[in-house]
Amino acid sequence: MANLATAITSLIESKKYGTLRDILVTMNAADIAALFEDLEPEMLPRLFRLLPKELAADTFVEMDSDSQEMLIKGFSDSELKEVIDELYIDDAVDIVEEMPANVVKRILAQADPDTRKLINELLKYPDDSAGSMMTTEYVELRPNLTVEDAIKTIRRTGIDKETINICYVTRADRTLYGYVTIRRLILSQPEMTIGDLAETNVISCRTMDDQETVAQTLSKYDLLALPVVDGENRLVGIVTVDDAIDVLQEEATEDIEKMAAITPSDKPYLKTGVLALYVHRIPWLCILMVAAIFTELVINHFSNLMSVQFQSFISAMLLACIPMLMDTGGNAGNQASVTIIRGISLGEIEFKDLPRVIFKEWRISLLAGATLAVVNFGKMMLMYAIVYSGPDYFNHQFAPYLLVAVTVSIALCCTVFLAKFIGCSLPILAKKIGFDPAVMAGPFITTIVDVTSLLILFGLALMVVPHNVV
Repeated sequence: MANLATAITSLIESKKYGTLRDILVTMNAADIAALFEDLEPEMLPRLFRLLPKELAADTFVEMDSDSQEMLIKGFSDSELKEVIDELYIDDAVDIVEEMPANVVKRILAQADPDTRKLINELLKYPDDSAGSMMTTEYVELRPNLTVEDAIKTIRRTGIDKETINICYVTRADRTLYGYVTIRRLILSQPEMTIGDLAETNVISCRTMDDQETVAQTLSKYDLLALPVVDGENRLVGIVTVDDAIDVLQEEATEDIEKMAAITPSDKPYLKTGVLALYVHRIPWLCILMVAAIFTELVINHFSNLMSVQFQSFISAMLLACIPMLMDTGGNAGNQASVTIIRGISLGEIEFKDLPRVIFKEWRISLLAGATLAVVNFGKMMLMYAIVYSGPDYFNHQFAPYLLVAVTVSIALCCTVFLAKFIGCSLPILAKKIGFDPAVMAGPFITTIVDVTSLLILFGLALMVVPHNVV
């Protein structure tokens, strides 16, 4: 793409606009939008004006919001109207939602009355709902139409529809009756009625359904489009698979950012300023830093206690094991939480599955904890052998060190068990009470596991390791 951008720049400087147009019309809209990102901003209006109307509209939809805003500001009223007239309603709504108020006002002023009315109606739906992402441009047929008449209707009205592969059959009151595919229409006899051909077992969604649920429904049933109905089962729009893919990508990005304790952003990383990234990150960093006070309190309390109860070398060994114990517990908890959050997002895991999930993670934690405990014990014994090799191996410090190694290994096993329990249960409980499960992952689980792992370690040490061994 970089080589193409260089060639395009050279052609612009040479004013070879005919050659430029010939190159651009052979490209896909998404590729043109990607090319525009590699060019200087002042070149975009000239290139955009070379595109045919339909390709220009498709390219405009694929561009990022900053480039769209820049182009709109450079358009004349007639140019802006041409672009808007070529946009599908759902794409126009998406653009309006991302533009500043002064740009929105100009867009709506250039839209025809019917388009303006539809945009305003769709903007009334809550963000992240099916109504906000649907399009009203679909083919609608009546049950009493013959196949021949239906095909004529599609030819007459289909040019402006987002898809004609699936045609929706509605009654006179616009309630959803069923659907029929263009393939079935073409292969059927001309005199047959749409009502006889229509598939009446229709999978649909409501206008207020969450957009992620809608996208998952499209994926689950391998649909190209999903009808959207209101509370009275009247067809008000459809959600197409291309919009569903965008939603799934956005939701996945949002979950990843939340799991990393970052406030989600609607802009790409390279398009987001330093200050904006700082604002997205600093609140969570502050919250987690303050939450770490519990870890500090536990360490301070037990450090003072151990200085009295144990010899200095035992205290040092216990304190040296803290990072390993906390890291392992955090990793174990994150493994469980990420797996569970993924299952929740795909609809594979629900609240009723909590006992099964806990039982499965319990068995995993027993295997993982026992393995880690054995490996850790061997590691600590190896470290002791390196330090006290030769005839001093079984010196007076061996017995307490052995107890420390056993204590740390048992604490490690218990920490893994507790971490996996917390990691698998918190996201499910969060979902049940209405919180985003992704918020419960990563940093929050790590903070909780850090405190509990320290309590386990120091509690076991006080019970197992002899006090003031000489």
